[in-house]
This record gives sequence, structure tokens and C-alpha cells, in this order.
Amino acid sequence: MPYKVLGQLAATTTATAVYTVPASTETVVSTITVANRSASARTYRIILRPNDEALDNKHYLAFDVAIAANDTTALTLGITMDAADKLYVSGSTNDLTFNVFGSEKAV
Repeated sequence: MPYKVLGQLAATTTATAVYTVPASTETVVSTITVANRSASARTYRIILRPNDEALDNKHYLAFDVAIAANDTTALTLGITMDAADKLYVSGSTNDLTFNVFGSEKAV
């Protein structure tokens, strides 16, 4: 399974898909980084929606988690995803950047 950057996104306040698993593929998301480009503290959300289900409380991996000013957080999670699963992110403002790293395998 080749390791790669799965997605990069400068977040908005609306949940936006940063990564969608391609058809006939399985994915392991190893790490997500959140960078706060602001001089003020912010919060972020990370959402995993299997088969892009309608949003429900069970989908939140992180909910309004605080990140300090000008800081970066690395989350090593080992998230397993199947075809059509989507990973969404959002921030309290537009000052956050998300990077998603992992590997994909065709099935």
C-alpha cells in the first residue's frame, strides 16, 4: 500500500470533504494534521461519514476541539475507510489548514 497525501484543505466554517475513498478501494488514514494560521485560538471538527451517510452525532471524530494560536496538532488515528466513505473537516473560522496522510489499496 503506497503512502501518500490523501487530502489538503484550508477549512471553512462549513463541513467540507477533504477526502473521499475512490471506488473499489480501501484506505487507512494514518495521520491528520491541523494547523492554526491565526494569532488567536480556534476550534475544529473532523467528521467520518461511511458511504456519505446523512450527518449524525455518531460521525464526529472531533467536535469543537481547541487549537492554540499559531499551533499545529498531529492526530495519529489509524482510521479505516471503505469505498465511498468521506472525511469532512471544518473550523470555527477560515484560519485552519488540514492535511490527511495515509495509504490506499485497490480491492
